[in-house]
Amino acid sequence: MRGRPNLYTSYASESRLFPTRTQQLAIGIGFILLLLMPFDLPVIDQVPLIRFLGDNAWLRVVNRMLIFCIAALGLNILSGLGGQVSLGHAFFMGVGAYTAVLVGAPSSSTLWGWGLPIWIWLPASGVVAALVGILVAPAAVRVRGLYLAITTLGLVFIGLHLSRIFPEIAGPGSLGRKWPKLEVRIWKEEEPFLDFSRDGHWFWFDITDNQKTYYFLLALLIIFALWAANLARSRTGRALAAIRDQDVAAEIMGVPEVKYKTIAFAISSFYAGVAGALLASFAGQMPPEAWDLILSVEFVAILLIGGIGRISGALAGTFFVVLSPRFVEEIIEWMTEQAEGDGAFSGMWDFFISLGHGDFGFISINETALGYPIPYSSLDEIIYGLLIVLFMLFEPLGLYGIWINIRNYWKGWPFSY
Repeated sequence: MRGRPNLYTSYASESRLFPTRTQQLAIGIGFILLLLMPFDLPVIDQVPLIRFLGDNAWLRVVNRMLIFCIAALGLNILSGLGGQVSLGHAFFMGVGAYTAVLVGAPSSSTLWGWGLPIWIWLPASGVVAALVGILVAPAAVRVRGLYLAITTLGLVFIGLHLSRIFPEIAGPGSLGRKWPKLEVRIWKEEEPFLDFSRDGHWFWFDITDNQKTYYFLLALLIIFALWAANLARSRTGRALAAIRDQDVAAEIMGVPEVKYKTIAFAISSFYAGVAGALLASFAGQMPPEAWDLILSVEFVAILLIGGIGRISGALAGTFFVVLSPRFVEEIIEWMTEQAEGDGAFSGMWDFFISLGHGDFGFISINETALGYPIPYSSLDEIIYGLLIVLFMLFEPLGLYGIWINIRNYWKGWPFSY
């Protein structure tokens, strides 16, 4: 009803994904902005409204963020919805990536490959990862909390060991092998039906490879996000939430704990497998060491910073964690230019930036520097660690919790109660 957006007269109206007109309008505007985002949009006197995403360097970072969003949604189903702590997400991404390269890449004298098209190797990467998740689940569901985290942590080291045993799949240890490109072929014809890895011409305008990849990844992200949101509203989602909140009580009420934990592992692994295949194909060539513990911890940071248990939290956390290194790099470059200049505040910036050996400063622009001053390439890990500690202490719901506090404040303004 108008003026009473939180009044629901039926369960169906309350359980809709976007129950209010405000949410529906916000989603519509956001979708239009996402469609226009990869392009420079001249508005007034040829000044673009959204200019930085028209640059290929920025767009590649955004494409990587979209892939990480898919993987973060998968971990959110397992950890946020099901309450299972996992540090083995990078392992399942690696399983999906090497399934993709085995099924989709061509073979050679030293490498295995079947050379099948993307409509086979991309779903296969998720299916194989899900099957591995089902095999791992019986051992993982027997333990809880910290013991479960240690159990899944061992998967990462198992994956690194297997990559050394099977160089025919993983390729050379230091370089890896080339993954199949994002090309849509009907079978094995030479010219692809749709090629996302090369510049092209759509309708009446030219489009770059990064822009085409952006739309492909955005479409996949929307599908996976809707799947995750609907899963949370389903019988399976309610069972997982009951197990997360109180597993003993849920089992007493008739919720089969082992069954639903296995389902959570399978779905989460499917998400991770598809994301791993996309990430490797997007990068082109990745060594086996890329699927390490640091990658798993990065996804844990994404959920803790964004807000665990929420679709919007997983997306916001991915946006922050993946794009923040680029923002930090831009800020450090600007501070370096100011410190090297002759402006009024150059001395202040020179106090923070170390321009060379023997120069005082808290942050060094030399990436190979160790110890003090801190190299700016190490700022990302420091920022992640500090944010995890601060959010766990002061705002366990992450960025989603901050948004809830702001929203509730304005709903109650000017009253404080």
